[in-house]
Amino acid sequence: MTPHHFVAIGECMIEMSGGAGDQWKLGIAGDTLNTAWHFRNATPADDWHIRYVTALGGDRYSDRIAQFISDAGIDTRAIRRLSGKRPGLYLIDQEGGDRVFTYWRENSAARNMADDLTALASALNGADVLYLSGITLAILAPERRAAFIDLLKPLSERTRIAFDPNIRPALWESEEACKAAISSVAAMSEFILPSFDDEAALFGDHSPEETVARYRDLGVREVVVKNAGNPCTFLSEDQVKTIATPQVSKIVDATGAGDSFNAAFLATRLSGMGCVDAIRAGQALSAKVIQTHGALVV
Repeated sequence: MTPHHFVAIGECMIEMSGGAGDQWKLGIAGDTLNTAWHFRNATPADDWHIRYVTALGGDRYSDRIAQFISDAGIDTRAIRRLSGKRPGLYLIDQEGGDRVFTYWRENSAARNMADDLTALASALNGADVLYLSGITLAILAPERRAAFIDLLKPLSERTRIAFDPNIRPALWESEEACKAAISSVAAMSEFILPSFDDEAALFGDHSPEETVARYRDLGVREVVVKNAGNPCTFLSEDQVKTIATPQVSKIVDATGAGDSFNAAFLATRLSGMGCVDAIRAGQALSAKVIQTHGALVV
């Protein structure tokens, strides 16, 4: 049996977490990489070939990232290596019980992953499912972002696109640019996996049902609105429903909760199971992830 091809595109970074006593733990993460990693663990290798598309530099940390991805059973042949560039870096710290993220992306290779559109088109070619996020879009220069979105239009006619808007306002040059890009990609997508707090802050949605309606009006057939510990609101088969989110007694680290949900949801849904079963699988994996440190939990 020929495996299906799941292709994720975005940014992977060096992650420094902890910080207690100025002692930091080095890891590797990034929203679309987290999802690809969990999707790999949730699907048989005979059924799904996983490919990650990004750009890295020529430094030892880029080598480390590429090796990490390869060791996870994810195809790295579509990763561009750019001399003079390096990976982005972010720190996760705790202040008063809240997580604080600090990012450095000034010379990040991933920001240049759409500079060669011919190479990028080749990297995405053959995908049965393409997974991307709002961060994938946000880190690109506006003209490269527009070219990338144009590249997606013919691709969407033969590829199932799954999209998490994952809105990070600080990465965008303006709210208008953010809204326009997210809406354009959403309109080409089969699956939309937004988080309600992000959508409410940017689009002014007053309820998850409004978020569902807005994406449905763009032509999206399946929308699942994550809402932390509140019920999940979803659109499937033109019906809007809710499903309770199981409560977790102790949250250790919420990093990657949405990314892991997306992976388990897609792995289950793409195996032929229904939307409710897929949501429950997503909830179960994300509950496991938030009860441990780090985004990548077996």
